[in-house]
Amino acid sequence: MRTGGLSVRLDVRAATVVVLLLVAALAASVVLIGTGDFPISAGDVLATLTGNGNAGQEFIVTELRLPRVLVGLLVGASLGLGGALFQSISRNPLGSPDVLGLGQGATAGALVVIVLFSGSATAVTAGALAGGLVTGLGIYLLAWKRGVHGYRLVLVGIGVAAMLTAVNGYLITKADLVDAARAVVWMTGSLNGRDWTQVWPLLALCAVLVPLVLGNARGLRMLEMGDDVAYALGVRVERTRLLLMLAAVLLTAAATAAAGPVGFVALTAPQLARRLTRSPGPNLVPAMCMGATLLIVADWASQRAFGADQLPVGVVTGVLGGVYLLWLLVAERRAGRV
Repeated sequence: MRTGGLSVRLDVRAATVVVLLLVAALAASVVLIGTGDFPISAGDVLATLTGNGNAGQEFIVTELRLPRVLVGLLVGASLGLGGALFQSISRNPLGSPDVLGLGQGATAGALVVIVLFSGSATAVTAGALAGGLVTGLGIYLLAWKRGVHGYRLVLVGIGVAAMLTAVNGYLITKADLVDAARAVVWMTGSLNGRDWTQVWPLLALCAVLVPLVLGNARGLRMLEMGDDVAYALGVRVERTRLLLMLAAVLLTAAATAAAGPVGFVALTAPQLARRLTRSPGPNLVPAMCMGATLLIVADWASQRAFGADQLPVGVVTGVLGGVYLLWLLVAERRAGRV
């Protein structure tokens, strides 16, 4: 498609997938808002969101349930985008924040605040964000050798993740009973009790980082073809890679700070989006929409699929993601890549 001097390539299948995923995420959000001890029909939810509900519905929807759903959508989208960036930069389907240790780093930061300082919820959020950033910087520096390359980044990340897992276990053993229980709940990954104080910082960060990432999408596609080709096409390779890695670390750390380490969404969302679109390249927007849809559906399942027992959403994504990871490893082995 050409308009004046601007040329735009429209992938009809990818655009259709994005629209369908958005519809699915919004529909699941309406259902989730209406789910709970005080059920509300989808029509009443929509009426309340447009300002036509009664006082009780207004309180339940806007104060109790809508913030949780918005945090879920933003966390899922952030993890999906962060995972797509890492997998594209590393050129490896296993190069996600779950595998590279960023979630463990954010967890370590939060545990330090909880165990050593008995910090408030705001301090825990700041600790998780700082832990994720420090871990991302450490992985980048350790993987640097005349540039950062895919398998070295993944291998360094796996080693860092193993060390941080041990550190997190040690911190739990040093905590008193109350702090240990609080830490374990946070480490599971949950959307319980989320309110508007978690929505606005995450929304502001996404508003800054998503346009920045999408604006560098062309450079990212060039990087997937190799550094030499990217240089030849005029891409400032290390600058682009560092900028996008920083954005991915911030997105992952912020999502972890808001909801705890919700596992495997960053790993599975980009791969599922690529399989649906059948399109080469990082598929950034489809990965965002897939991440948001996955997390909202998993949150609904965590509340309704197990009867009276409500599970943290991180348990559901962990089970589903673990199955997907095993399948992916088998597929990569059959293809001779691992």
